[in-house]
Amino acid sequence: MSESYDFLFKFLVIGSAGTGKSCLLHQFIENKFKQDSNHTIGVEFGSKVVNVGGKTVKLQIWDTAGQERFRSVTRSYYRGAAGALLVYDITSRETYNALTNWLTDARTLASPSIVIILCGNKKDLDADREVTFLEASRFAQENELMFLETSALTGENVEEAFLKCARTILNKIESGPRASLAEPPASRAARSLSEQCAARPFGPRALGLCGKLPVDCMQPQCLLSDAPCPLHVPPEPEAVTGPSQ
Repeated sequence: MSESYDFLFKFLVIGSAGTGKSCLLHQFIENKFKQDSNHTIGVEFGSKVVNVGGKTVKLQIWDTAGQERFRSVTRSYYRGAAGALLVYDITSRETYNALTNWLTDARTLASPSIVIILCGNKKDLDADREVTFLEASRFAQENELMFLETSALTGENVEEAFLKCARTILNKIESGPRASLAEPPASRAARSLSEQCAARPFGPRALGLCGKLPVDCMQPQCLLSDAPCPLHVPPEPEAVTGPSQ
């Protein structure tokens, strides 16, 4: 039986290797700690349907490898992401110092308006802390990020990190100047094809009747769904009939 939901948000979990990204995803999806976690190779995927402000929202979550040798692969998954968890390890200053590069990638390859929450993971290892809460909080404020410290081991603030990000995205949809372009499918069906085209650019990579490639529209609300745009779907070829007998 297929899941029913009002909105679909694509999420990224990004940050350096060893910060606990896969463990955060596993804790959120399965509500338990992943004991035998190895470094992610390429990209891992998980999904969960949650209630956000009375709306049913499906989160499609892409957990990306943090090792440099996989960066060219993982970057291809950024497009279309509405939200991201930017993760560092509070016991590793090296992972904290790399945040600027990860943030630049997210805002360049996904969207300048992607909603990002900074997560200082491994909060349960406070005795080994190398990055203070205040320092990370200032970084978040300077870069217009939300901020939480999390523990994939105990589950502290893990669900809240995903839900806080989702709530912010939903609020932007409902209060933004182009909020109508991200309405649920039933409301959107009554709109003109040109408006649907502007709202849903991720159809097949072919010129549509509007004369634009699907990737040419980068408005924030256009990044909240991967549903094909009607005007970007090539027309069906006309049937070829032979000579009459």
